Amino acid sequence: MQAAPPTKQITVGNDEIIFKDTQKATINGFLGIAIHWLAVPALILVLAVSYVHPITAFFGAILQLALAILWFLQWNSYLVINPNEAQALQFFGKYAGTVQKEGFHFLINPLYQKKKISFRIRNFESTKLKVNDVNANPIEIAAVIVWKVVDAAEALFEVDNYHGYVQIQSEAALRAMATKYPYDIIEDKDIGGVALSSHQEVIAQELQLSVEARLKRAGIRVLEARISHLAYSQEIAQAMLRRQQASAVVAARSEIVKGAVGMVELALEQLSAKNIIELDEDKKASMVSNLLVVLCSETDTTPIINTGTLYQ
Repeated sequence: MQAAPPTKQITVGNDEIIFKDTQKATINGFLGIAIHWLAVPALILVLAVSYVHPITAFFGAILQLALAILWFLQWNSYLVINPNEAQALQFFGKYAGTVQKEGFHFLINPLYQKKKISFRIRNFESTKLKVNDVNANPIEIAAVIVWKVVDAAEALFEVDNYHGYVQIQSEAALRAMATKYPYDIIEDKDIGGVALSSHQEVIAQELQLSVEARLKRAGIRVLEARISHLAYSQEIAQAMLRRQQASAVVAARSEIVKGAVGMVELALEQLSAKNIIELDEDKKASMVSNLLVVLCSETDTTPIINTGTLYQ
């Protein structure tokens, strides 16, 4: 199995990691079967010698018993490693190494205790957390974390339960990140900054680095972290929706007025340049007023034909 490529990581704390994967040497499993069964003729030979030479019967019996026990114990020496899996070995509580190469293996020491662990990619979706954003607005947020174990020894021996560790630390990282940014850019102080709802790529990258920094101790790499749910809490959802709508209306009105003023200015310039009509200040004011009403009105205007002058 090839070693995983290095990734950018953030150092958290000064705790030293004690357990790291070390490759344990093994024998091919089929060769181990041959060696295992070669012990049978040796056992028969010892039994025959003990009967031929009675003086060695006592020592032969002890040797025969030892070989028989060893032969049966060797059945614990076989192990099969599936793709993207590994087995960590312990010898009377001491970490002895990790077997990661897929295939059929035979261990010289039959007393190893084996612990299987998977290196496959896994998904974890956090629960919907209720937190306050940087503006103290209560929001609901959840995330999907894609992760995998890259170091069996760290995952098994550095933390008690690496599955629960992933869940708790991921939610802690998500909660900490949600309090650093606003839900949306509404207030003036947030303009030009990062928001949870509008800067998804930036938020996803920071969340991934934050979660990975917390899980590094457990020998886990985070492949991706993204927000899967983001909404205002129910108690303020309607109020914030009205606020967003009001902000949108104000922004739209501002664009309409800006465009209308430009159109009026262009109309006056064209009338003056082509000498179509001479307008005094009162006529210009009346024309500007009428054009702005027509251009900025939300409803269709009703034309009125004036048969007199502008002053009647």
